[in-house]
This record gives sequence, structure tokens and C-alpha cells, in this order.
Amino acid sequence: MSNIPCLFSRSGSQARKTAATVEAVSFASPSALRKSWIGINQTAANRYVEHFLRTGQLTRVASGEVRREVKLGNSRIDFVVGGSYVEVKTPLVTLPTGSRAQKAKHSRFDSFDRLIKHMGELGSVLQQGSRAVIVLCYQYDAPAFKRPPLDARNAPIALAAEEARRKGIETWQVNLGIDAWGVRLLKYFRSD
Repeated sequence: MSNIPCLFSRSGSQARKTAATVEAVSFASPSALRKSWIGINQTAANRYVEHFLRTGQLTRVASGEVRREVKLGNSRIDFVVGGSYVEVKTPLVTLPTGSRAQKAKHSRFDSFDRLIKHMGELGSVLQQGSRAVIVLCYQYDAPAFKRPPLDARNAPIALAAEEARRKGIETWQVNLGIDAWGVRLLKYFRSD
């Protein structure tokens, strides 16, 4: 697929391999006057969620003082907000490439070890009276997340997710809008 419009950010860092980062892509026609953008920079998702937590726009997810990269057991959890541990994940399994969302074509990915480890660590804070939250951050207006049917490939993560839900780990979906002028919170809702 050629001629896909992209939004870039520039970096002045000499340590980087490239001078720019692709922040978002649009599958609209290159001549389209109005494009919808799909954010693909997974590392930016934490910065965006942090901003909306700090500005009080995600109070149902968590509220209070925001601390980043907090050690929990053998993991680092993205945030502790008040008494809530918050881990941000950015799924790119489906992308809206036209009139409907389509499964992204990618190499087979079946290593969920890090996420499963985080779920286990988050489960431990529930016993201490804290909340544990996983935020699924979509950098476009995604439909509500639906767990895929159980199969041999996704069984480890599906079973871990079910155990996390059973223990009380909350899952929230955050949809962001990205364009050339910035990032905005479109909506957020509980999705477990």
C-alpha cells in the first residue's frame, strides 16, 4: 500500500536512529479533504493517558496524584494514581482501514508473557485494598473491545485475562482522536 498519508513528529536527539517518528496514518484517499487519523505510536499512548489523568479527564478510571513507572513485584506498572495501579496497553490488532475495522495483517504474535506478568502483579495489589486497572488505549475512535474466541494461539492471554477479571482487575477503554493539531479524548468506558 503506497501513498498512505502520515503524521510525523521530529526529534532533535542524536541518539535516535531516525529524525522523525510516525505518529499516525490515514487510510483515506490522499486527495481527501478530511482525513481520519489512526495513532500508531504505542509509546506515546502512555504520555497521552498521563495527560488526561493529570488534567482530571479520566476520573472514573482513577484520580489523585499521578506517579509514573512504579515498581510492583518484578514489574514496572505505568502509573499509580491515588490508590489505583494503572497499566496502559495499546492494541493494534484491528485498524479501521475503510468503511469497517479490519484485522491488521501482521506476523503471528503469540508472546503475551509481559502482559500476563503484569496481570499477575496487578492481582496482588487487590489483596492490599488498592484498585488495579488495565487501560486499553486506542488512538482512534475504536468500537468497544470484544475478546476474541478462545483458540490455541490466544489461550494463555485469554485465560490470564479471565482470571484477572475474576480477581477484580478492571479494564477500561480510552479512545483518543489524533490530528495534525493534537490529541483529544473522545470517550472512555469500562469494558470488562
